[in-house]
Amino acid sequence: MKNVTLAIDDATLDRARAYATKRGTTLNALVRQHLEQLGRNEERLDQAMRELRALSETTTARLGSGYRFDREDAYAERVLHRHERPDLRSDGKT
Repeated sequence: MKNVTLAIDDATLDRARAYATKRGTTLNALVRQHLEQLGRNEERLDQAMRELRALSETTTARLGSGYRFDREDAYAERVLHRHERPDLRSDGKT
């Protein structure tokens, strides 16, 4: 494992240490977790972009120059409204 030296102002360092203490961990562990999360997020973004590119290469749909996005069309046949799905209702009625 490598060591890293950071320059952080005193107030920020104090707040970060207090944050770590409240969570029963160390500042070192918090920084490590944050950096790991950044790496995972980047990997997930890269994977999503690869999948999107692959999908765009295989789709037969083509949008003409006159196409205009319409939110209603996008949801018209794919989404069930809340009243059509009793299991999604928040009022407890079935």
